[in-house]
Amino acid sequence: MHTLRKNRPLRRIVLTSAATVSGVVLLLSLKPHTTPLLAGPPSSVASGGASASDGGTGSNGSSGSSGSNGSSGSSGSASGTRTLTGDTVQTRYGPVRVRVTVKDGRLTDVTALAFPADSPRDRQISSYAVPQLTREALTAQSADIDTVSGATYTSEGYRRSLQSALDSANR
Repeated sequence: MHTLRKNRPLRRIVLTSAATVSGVVLLLSLKPHTTPLLAGPPSSVASGGASASDGGTGSNGSSGSSGSNGSSGSSGSASGTRTLTGDTVQTRYGPVRVRVTVKDGRLTDVTALAFPADSPRDRQISSYAVPQLTREALTAQSADIDTVSGATYTSEGYRRSLQSALDSANR
């Protein structure tokens, strides 16, 4: 029998095991996506007289309640630019609240004022979900946006707060 055609099961086992171990090591060494700074806590709130507890990263003093706090603000000139704040929506992982800017009937900006950020995992989820939800809202020009996979509760809270802000814009 020819030397190259010999059956060498031990060699095959060793090579297969080495390839499997190498593959697992490579998979485990991959880093998860980096946390973008876009959804970080706002350093200051744009509207005058608002405090840091109005926006931010988690608790805003109403963590014991369910639903929304019912407050929405409006500012702007009569030329058609208005900034409206949606209701604070309590989710399983924390409150969600958005502020929208509507100019001449078009949604021009959406800012997340509050989103779940109590744990590192909450911050990680919010950091990738909030920018996606914002893009979706600006593209759709409504609160009819898709849920971000892995951020179902945050997406639902964002959608409800956005809808409350848009409803107050139509009044």
